[in-house]
Amino acid sequence: MHMADALLSPAVGGVMTAVSAYAIGYGVKRIAGDRLDEKKIPMMAVSGAFVFAAQMINFTIPGTGSSGHIGGGVLLAALLGPFPALLTLASVLLIQCLFFADGGLLAYGCNVFNMGVVACCFAYTLVYRPIVKRGITKKRLIAASVAASIAGLEAGAFCVVLETVLSRVAELPFGVFVLLMQPIHLAIGLVEGLVTAAVLCYVRQVRPEVLDSPLENTHIAAGVPMRAVIAGFVVLALVSGGFLSIFASAYPDGLEWSMEKTAGTAGLEREGPVYEAAERAVETTAFLPGYGLPGEDSGGAAGTALAGIAGSVITVILAGGAGLAIHAARRSRTGKAAAP
Repeated sequence: MHMADALLSPAVGGVMTAVSAYAIGYGVKRIAGDRLDEKKIPMMAVSGAFVFAAQMINFTIPGTGSSGHIGGGVLLAALLGPFPALLTLASVLLIQCLFFADGGLLAYGCNVFNMGVVACCFAYTLVYRPIVKRGITKKRLIAASVAASIAGLEAGAFCVVLETVLSRVAELPFGVFVLLMQPIHLAIGLVEGLVTAAVLCYVRQVRPEVLDSPLENTHIAAGVPMRAVIAGFVVLALVSGGFLSIFASAYPDGLEWSMEKTAGTAGLEREGPVYEAAERAVETTAFLPGYGLPGEDSGGAAGTALAGIAGSVITVILAGGAGLAIHAARRSRTGKAAAP
C-alpha cells in the first residue's frame, strides 16, 4: 500500500507530511516521558528488521490477479507499544523510500500515516487491545490480530482513496476506486492477521512478558532473558529477506491492482518541480532501486536477497539507533536534573 508521488498533489503531500511529523514527534515525547524500556530497544531493531523483510514477500490473492504484503503496524504495536511501533515503522518506510525507491518521498507522510499511525495507534488501541486485555489466550490473540489487522488495512486503504480524491487525481474517481480498494485490502488484512497471530503466539510461548508489557504499560523486568526472542526475530528477518522474498508474487499489489482496474494503468505520472525534486532525491540515495541490482532484470534472485539482507541491517541500525538516542537523551536530562 505504498503510495507513489504521482497519486498526490504537493499540498496534500505536504499536509500529510506535517501530520505524520507531528505524530512521530508526539510519539518520541511520549516514549521519552514513559522512560523507554531498555529491553525494547533491541526489540525495536529486530522486529523492525523482520517487518522490512516481510513486506518484501508479496503473497497472491487467489482469483484476483493481485497480491499483498503485511503492513506490520499491529504486530509492532503488540510487541513494543503504539509509539515505539510507530517510530519503528516510520524508520522502515524511510529506508524503503530512500534506499529502495519504494514509495515516493512526497508520499512519505501519507505512507507513515496510512500504514503507521492508523495501524499502530488506532487499530491496536481500539481493536486489538480491548480484545486481548480481557485475558490473553491463544484464541483471543488470533481474534485480536485478525480483527485489528483488517481494521488497520481497511482504514489505511480508505485514507489512500481520500488522499487521491483531495489531490484531484481525475483518473481515480472515488466511487470506483473505493469499491476496488476496500475488498482487496480486506483479503490482504485477513492474511496479515494470520501472520501476525502466528508471530505473536510464538512470542507468547517463548517470552510472554513481551506482550504483557504494552498491554499493562509496564517495563519488562530486568531479570527476564530476551535472547531467545531477539534471536528468533533475527532468524525470521534473514530468512524472509534473504530467501523467501525471492519467491514473492509477481502480481501487482492491492493498490496497483485497484489503480489498473480503475485507470487502466498503475503508472500515473505528474509533472512539476516538486515531483522532479523528489524523484532526483530518491535517485541519488537509492542504491538498490526496486529491490534489485542496477541493470538486473526485475525479480532477480541475487538483487532481491541482497536488498532483503541489506534493508534488514539498515533497519536494525536506524530503528535501534532511534531507540538508543531517545533513551540516552532521557538519561542525560535526568542526570542534569539530579545534579546539585
